[in-house]
Amino acid sequence: MSACSVGFVGAGRVARILVGGWAKAGTLPVGIVASDIDPAAGELLRSVCGDVNVVAEVSAAVHQDLVFLAVHPPAIKDVAPAIRDALASDAILVSLAPKFTIAKLSEMLGGFSRIARVIPNAPSLVGRGFNPVAFAASLPADARQQVERLLAPLGAYLGFPRTNWRSMPYWRRWDPRTSGRNCTGTEKLGEAFGLDGRQALEALDKMLWGRRDDARLRSVGGRGGGPHSRQADAGGSGHAGCGVSRQARRTARELRP
Repeated sequence: MSACSVGFVGAGRVARILVGGWAKAGTLPVGIVASDIDPAAGELLRSVCGDVNVVAEVSAAVHQDLVFLAVHPPAIKDVAPAIRDALASDAILVSLAPKFTIAKLSEMLGGFSRIARVIPNAPSLVGRGFNPVAFAASLPADARQQVERLLAPLGAYLGFPRTNWRSMPYWRRWDPRTSGRNCTGTEKLGEAFGLDGRQALEALDKMLWGRRDDARLRSVGGRGGGPHSRQADAGGSGHAGCGVSRQARRTARELRP
């Protein structure tokens, strides 16, 4: 259990994945407050964990120790003023959006610099996620450790030296069954994010195996892929016994040490 309080600005799918992963691992933070203007989104999040306090006001979610920015990128400019006005000076903001760099977020928040970025994927729900993380250079070690403690129950996480992640969602959804990009091309794309070749291959390995486990859970009626989620990121068709294809499993085995 995390000792810090957690807020979510946005109660959509990515919030459900993180909260569901913590619930499954038995590591739910002491208090979770989520804000969303859509009551249906709040109800879906509460179906994952009934202890989440869902509110309409952004400020209530931001008045927490660690705040996840979990809205779609087009909405960030709309919520930034409310976040800027409510953030405590010692809070930590974790952006879950791929398009906004740490520098841009800091600018939008009036120079606030205690920022991290994470791009979670669906297998985090079953503890097999692969979650890239980047920290603002000025974020102190104790704050980084708070973020890492929340990520640890969700699966693997890896610090990415570069934070221009516009292509990250496409790389993360790579699937040998449907993508024309081969492993070498995917490795090169990982290197573009600041990983060396070995790190890129290890990342691909974790993504494939995590998606396999997520798909297996869904195939037996579990809650993989995020409750009420679409199939994107899960790597399966949703039919019984789907899992990852033989080609995907073979590729993953080749990448393992």
